[in-house]
Amino acid sequence: MKKIYILFAALTLALPLMAQDEISRALAAVEANNTTLKALREGVEAQKLENRTGIYLENPEVGFNYLWGAPNVIGNRTDVSVVQKLDFPTLSGLKSRVADGQNELAELRYLADRMAILLEAKQYCIDLIYSNKMYNEMQLRCANARTIAASYAKMLESGEVSRIEYNKAQLNLSTAEGELQRAGIERDAVRAELRRLNGGQDIRLEGDSYGDDTLPQAFEDWYAIAETRNPLLAYVRQEIEVSRQRISLNKAQGLPVLSGGYMSEKVVGEHFRGITLGVSIPLWANRNNVRRAQAAARAAEMRHEDAKQQFYNRLQILYARAAGLETTSAKYRVALAELDNTAMLKQALDAGEMSLLEYLLETAMRYDAIDKALAAERDYRRAVAELEMYSD
Repeated sequence: MKKIYILFAALTLALPLMAQDEISRALAAVEANNTTLKALREGVEAQKLENRTGIYLENPEVGFNYLWGAPNVIGNRTDVSVVQKLDFPTLSGLKSRVADGQNELAELRYLADRMAILLEAKQYCIDLIYSNKMYNEMQLRCANARTIAASYAKMLESGEVSRIEYNKAQLNLSTAEGELQRAGIERDAVRAELRRLNGGQDIRLEGDSYGDDTLPQAFEDWYAIAETRNPLLAYVRQEIEVSRQRISLNKAQGLPVLSGGYMSEKVVGEHFRGITLGVSIPLWANRNNVRRAQAAARAAEMRHEDAKQQFYNRLQILYARAAGLETTSAKYRVALAELDNTAMLKQALDAGEMSLLEYLLETAMRYDAIDKALAAERDYRRAVAELEMYSD
């Protein structure tokens, strides 16, 4: 008996870890197989290439002129030129830094989308575990209803009960079988959602344990970590940085643009060649660009403050909800464990101390409490999953 107890205790401790591993494997599969994430990843790579396009020097310009002389005695003229526009080193560096900042924005947007998809997958995993629990519970209720229906069928044959009592037992069985079928349909629907997120491949998650995820103890300390790891907040912070770099870039683009190259001119008996220099003064093309960039930077700063405040408020509400659900779920567990009179009710029914209707009413109260307890635990786990997703 001692060995059996030790084995049972070891299995009890191992179940949460096994459940956590199952969910972790499911999320890893979704990350590898999700078609939306694959498309987003390719989109990020394309965006990065687009961001790096146009930051280099303009293409050199090659010119060729062939001019016929008049009168013919002066001969023809041939001109050849090669001209390259040149950026100041400061301008080239600013273009590169803006492109790098935009690439980081693309990566952060991908991380935010990835987090949303994995959170959806994890919550479906929680829903599937809840569905497994409900299905197992419905199987127990259905088995109990079959036992009662079979017993009342025998008692009807022996004349111990009336047809009305027999019909109650059969109706109770039909209801239990219908609830079992509905639980199976709901479970299949959740499996289909996980299959959708996993690129059309099935995810096996047959257990009925959620694992050992717990609510963070101190909200403010936990939030300080979550704030630094949230890709959405990092995105709006990076927007501010990119906006400031754009201000510097637009100011630099107000500087004159130099050009230099080679030129050759050939006429009858003469040939000229040498260097050519030019300057382009941006009097109108860059007008309002600096002010537009400054306005964009102010807007980015306001978006950051708004996102930060909204994120804090949302997590604070979610944390309070999770704490309340944790308390509710714990109370249900204690009540169901301490006030379990299932065996006594069955004994009283078999002994004829209570009618079938009384028995069904009593068990219905317990079944309702079990349903609410399972739903509260599921909602608590979903809230904790969202909180953890922001801090992982």
